[in-house]
Amino acid sequence: MLALQGENKWFTAASLSVLFGTILLIAFTGNPYFLVLPFGYLFTLLMGVNWKTAYWIFLFTIPPSTQLYFAGDTLSLTVPDQPIMWLFLGVFLLMLARNPRVVPQWWWRDPMVLIVVVQFLWTIVAVIFSEMVFFSFKFLLVKTWLLVCFFFFPLWIFQTKKDFVRGFLALLVPMLLTIIVILIHHSFYGFRFDRIQRAITQLYYNHVDYSTVISMYFPLLIVTLWPLIRKRNIVMKSVVIAIIIIFIAGIGFAYARAAVVAVIFAIVVGIAMRLRLVNLVMPGFYALIILLMGYMVPNNKYIDFRPDFEHTYMRKDFADHVIATFRGTDMSSMERLYRWIAAVRMSKARPVTGVGPRAFYYYYKPYAVTSFRTYVSRNPEQSTTHNYFLYMLVEQGWPAMILYAIFMVMVFHKAQKIYHRFRDRFYRLVTIGLAMTIAVGFINNFFSELIETHKVAALFYIPVAMLIILDKKSKEEAAAIERGEEPVVV
Repeated sequence: MLALQGENKWFTAASLSVLFGTILLIAFTGNPYFLVLPFGYLFTLLMGVNWKTAYWIFLFTIPPSTQLYFAGDTLSLTVPDQPIMWLFLGVFLLMLARNPRVVPQWWWRDPMVLIVVVQFLWTIVAVIFSEMVFFSFKFLLVKTWLLVCFFFFPLWIFQTKKDFVRGFLALLVPMLLTIIVILIHHSFYGFRFDRIQRAITQLYYNHVDYSTVISMYFPLLIVTLWPLIRKRNIVMKSVVIAIIIIFIAGIGFAYARAAVVAVIFAIVVGIAMRLRLVNLVMPGFYALIILLMGYMVPNNKYIDFRPDFEHTYMRKDFADHVIATFRGTDMSSMERLYRWIAAVRMSKARPVTGVGPRAFYYYYKPYAVTSFRTYVSRNPEQSTTHNYFLYMLVEQGWPAMILYAIFMVMVFHKAQKIYHRFRDRFYRLVTIGLAMTIAVGFINNFFSELIETHKVAALFYIPVAMLIILDKKSKEEAAAIERGEEPVVV
């Protein structure tokens, strides 16, 4: 009893300290952001009591998290999800310290886990040999808590069908709200193409990040909710149709060509999975890229496609933007070529370890071909290669790029096996939805490098982790059927 009273006193003292400390900080600084401290305190307490519930709240915070800048915009922080990721990283380290075998053997034995671990270890090597160690080390830290939160924690979170549904809803509701807010904001500008960046505000980094996130979630949304449309409940049917229309409007008015192409590619992947042909998709994609490189590189054939500097600029209308893309007079497309050529030429100097994560911007311009310059080639926003393969190649070397290429083949190969192994309809739909989500992410990242951003990372690594979990469940179901038992899949 005395011990319990002592604990209550400590709890009361800590709570009052947080409350009065917050009041004093706001009073002296006038900064309302300090109001998050009590909520952070309560969330930390919740993690100590039930971190699975805390994880659902964490997922809910990801879509609406916003970017805050400090020290003259030199430092940034996404709140509230980034501090929560730090907490989960701390919990993970405590779990490992308490029980080094907390991650089960079946998880470590999965080939996809092996690839992710090797990728991470190679990132450490690239950081060691980096030309910009400070920036590379920051990249490694971010990569660490992203993998812990979105690749390892799902192992303990998604255990039953109810967990999969909770995870789906925990992302759907806030993401839907962000789309509605952005669409309303964009409507004030008449849904103009050249005003999409202003409409997004601080909810996403830019319209590419926004379109990537909602387009990645879209296939999972369709696959999961489509069966509800076939039910007779008119209210449920209307709600589902409204949600789908809002997502389609969000993707359309994001004005990102890659997102539209990515959704089409996801449909191809979904059909190929059902026909047991998905193992041909990625090798075919890679073969096409190799053939294109074989045509463009010899004798510097790519020079023939250099832009006309004076007539290559950003269009104010999306239709003109698309037409200019095919004509080779769209600034964003030509700027990508400018960066891609620089990245390929630059990779020859450091083919094994690259220049280091987050170091591309500081070294690429001497390798660029000036005839491909555009009006934005000064690159004041310090963006990188706009292609995840080249991003890996130039910053972490050939091993990193090859590992990523192999990883994508393995993901779709595993998804197809899981889909056809399952007899459970719910998990079959989830499997094909997850594979299509990853497919959308793959195409979007072929034209960007967003896997290490928090919102895209969540929609990339959580589905991969889920596939590994579903692989185990499908094997257990198949084993039960072989024994002549009625399979019970929770």
